[in-house]
Amino acid sequence: MSELHKNLIDGEWVGTEGIDNINPSNTNEVIGVYARATADETRTAIAAAKAAFSAWSRSGLLERWGILSKTAHEIFARKDELGRLLSREEGKTLAEGIGEVTRAGQIFEFFAGEALRLAGETIPSIRPGVGVEITREAVGVVGIITPWNFPIAIPAWKIAPALCYGNTVVFKPADLVPGCSWAIADILHRNGLPKGVLNLVMGKGSVVGQTILDSADVDAVTFTGSVGTGKRVAEASVKAMRKFQLEMGGKNPTVVLDDADLKVAVETVTQSAFFSTGQRCTASSRIIVTEGIHDAFVEALSERIRGLKVGDAIALGTEIGPVVDASQLKQDVDYIAIGKQEGAKLVVGGELVHHDNPGFFLRPALFTEATNHMRISREEIFGPVASVIRVKNYEEALATANDTEFGLSSGIVTSSLKYATHYKRNAQAGMVMVNVPTAGVDFHVPFGGTKGSSYGPKEQGKYAVEFFTQVKIAYTAAG
Repeated sequence: MSELHKNLIDGEWVGTEGIDNINPSNTNEVIGVYARATADETRTAIAAAKAAFSAWSRSGLLERWGILSKTAHEIFARKDELGRLLSREEGKTLAEGIGEVTRAGQIFEFFAGEALRLAGETIPSIRPGVGVEITREAVGVVGIITPWNFPIAIPAWKIAPALCYGNTVVFKPADLVPGCSWAIADILHRNGLPKGVLNLVMGKGSVVGQTILDSADVDAVTFTGSVGTGKRVAEASVKAMRKFQLEMGGKNPTVVLDDADLKVAVETVTQSAFFSTGQRCTASSRIIVTEGIHDAFVEALSERIRGLKVGDAIALGTEIGPVVDASQLKQDVDYIAIGKQEGAKLVVGGELVHHDNPGFFLRPALFTEATNHMRISREEIFGPVASVIRVKNYEEALATANDTEFGLSSGIVTSSLKYATHYKRNAQAGMVMVNVPTAGVDFHVPFGGTKGSSYGPKEQGKYAVEFFTQVKIAYTAAG
C-alpha cells in the first residue's frame, strides 16, 4: 500500500482517501497515491489563506527572499529526482523533465530577487507642499489552477510571483499530475512558509476548482487550461468582481518561406510540433509553406519524423514520450481520422506504437494537402499531429497564419530581414519566433497571447507584477 500524499491546508497535511498517479509510459506502474480534497476542505483552505493574508502581505522582504531562494536551491539540488518524477507522471522525456524542473528553480530564484526589488514612485503634486506616493500592494487570496502539460513550471510561474508580492494562495493542480505540485508545496512548507500562506488542494475540477470559483473570499484567479474551462473561470470571476487571468488554447502557425535554410526549417518545425509529444499550448500544428520549398521541406521533415524514437519517457534515447492518458490518446487518434476524412494526406506516422509495457504511445503524424478551413487546421488537437498548408507567397502565408481565433505563438523561418521584420510586426500573436521553435520561451520574459488564447496581464518576468498586485496612490501634505 503506497503512502498517501495529503493536501496542505493551514500548515497541516490533510486527507484520508486518494487516487493512483499512473505512469503513461507503463500503466502498470503506480507512481504514488494522492489525496483528493473535498469542497469543505477547499473552503477551509480558502479561509486559512484569508486569515494568513494580513501578516504575509506585511512580511519582511528578507523573509520572502529567504523562503523563495531556499526553495529554488532545493529544486536545483533535486532536479534529477524531480525531473524523473515529472517524466514518469506526465510523459515528457527525461531530458525535457529535468529541463522543466531547472526552469522552475530559475523562476523561484528570479522572484526571490524580485522580492528585494519591490519599488514605487514618489512624484510631486500640482499642489505646493503635497507629495504623491505610488506603490503596489498584494491583491489578496489568489486561486491558482494549473494544467497537466507543464506540471512544475506553470505552478512555479504562478506561485512564485504570488508569494513574492505578498499574496496568499489556494493551489489546485491538474488531477493527472499531482506529484510535482505536491513536491513544490512540500518544499515551500519545509523551507519556512508560514501556515495558511500556501494551501494545496488536489482533486477534481468540478469539486475543488468550482469551490474556488464560487468563493467570495478569493480575490483573484489565475488559470491555465482549456478554452471551455477558461470561459467558466471568466464568467464566475466577473460575477464575483475579482481579477482573473487566463492562458488557454493555441493553433500556432510556423511559416516556412522559400529562402529558409532547409535544415533550420526542419529542426524548428520538428521541435515546435512534436517535442513534448506536441502537448504544449505553444506547439506549432499548422505548418504554412510557400510552394518553392514545399516539396523538399515535406520530404526532409518526413524523413526526420520517421527517425524519431518513440518510447518510455525515461528510457535512454527516447525523443518522443507517451501521450498523457487514454482520453488524450483517443482525441489524437480521432483527429487523425478526421484529417483523413477531410481529404488531407497522412504522409507519415499516426499509428500506435507498442512496447513491452502498456502505455499511450503514438508516432508523430504529418498531414499534407491540408487547407486552413479543415478541422485539423482550426481546432487544437494537443498532440503530436501537424498539418502542412501550401501557399503561393509570403502575403498568403501571413494571411493564413493570422486566420485563426487563437493568438498565442507564431513563427517564421526565413533568411530575409525584410520578411522577418514585417512578420514580427504583423503576426497576430502575443509571441513571435523567427528561426526558433514556437514552443521555446525564457523564464525571465513575459508570456502570453492575444485573441482567444489569453486574457489579462502577461505572466512571468517583471510583467507578473501587473496581475499579482494592485496600485495604491497616497497624497501627503506636510504638517
